[in-house]
Amino acid sequence: MEELLRNLMGKNVDVTCGVNATFCGEVIDVKGGVLYLRDEAGEVAYVAIDKIAVVYERKDPHSRPGFIV
Repeated sequence: MEELLRNLMGKNVDVTCGVNATFCGEVIDVKGGVLYLRDEAGEVAYVAIDKIAVVYERKDPHSRPGFIV
């Protein structure tokens, strides 16, 4: 799992740890059994890698300013 997460460095991911625990952010580091995620507000979450069940790479759609008709 750590090798997979290292390959996702710099990418935005969704990480699920059980039924109701989901974390979203950019992978900024992986070390010592901990995943470091930075969210959109710049806050860092520290996730225990052994608790991770699922990792999704996020494909953020491009936002378009203005109205969509």
